[in-house]
Amino acid sequence: MSTATLAPPPLVHGQRLDDDEFMRRYEAMPDVKAELLNGVVYIMASPIKVDHGTPQGKLIGWLFNYEFATFGVEMSGEATTRLSGENIPQPDAYLRILESHGGNSFINEDRYIEGAPELLVEIALSSLDRDQTVKKPIYQQAGVREFILWNVEEQIIEWSILRGEEYAFLTPGAEGIVRSETFPGLWLDVEAMVRLDVGSVDRALQQGIASPEHARFIEQLQAAAKKG
Repeated sequence: MSTATLAPPPLVHGQRLDDDEFMRRYEAMPDVKAELLNGVVYIMASPIKVDHGTPQGKLIGWLFNYEFATFGVEMSGEATTRLSGENIPQPDAYLRILESHGGNSFINEDRYIEGAPELLVEIALSSLDRDQTVKKPIYQQAGVREFILWNVEEQIIEWSILRGEEYAFLTPGAEGIVRSETFPGLWLDVEAMVRLDVGSVDRALQQGIASPEHARFIEQLQAAAKKG
């Protein structure tokens, strides 16, 4: 009698699964990109065109430069994230405070992010409706402090922050720069980013990194690490 373990059935777009079964099937399908949102499986578009990949790369570079200057935070792109039992998204990027420095999320024993990273990013092209109407409410309910949604087709970047239990928009200041409240010094020249003008984007970020509030934030992260 054969004792071979049967391979799990494939994921099917639109089917309902619990989190453990979703991950069991997902890990057996390395060539597929999928998410579990409100208990429903979403198979995502592949391959990725430059219309999506280029904005994603620029925004990830911006987050990387902030991480490089801010010990105690971590960024990544497209990491499967276990927010809750029925929500396992794969955001285009995240920025989180390390658990060792007082953050809300951690790397579990299976090497996935678990909990709510402080900042999630979605680059929306064909996924715009899902990102706005499905994922944004999920992120809000999960306690993701800040959420950046880049509507590529309409050239709009919306940066939301959790105030109480609901998201409100962070608006640019007089110089057109949006300033994160969760990550002091994370400044974004929104119009420059939409134009893919990385030089102007970096100049705004370097101003934020040189600000007194960024220095205080690093001190806070260090103090939290010592307490831990």
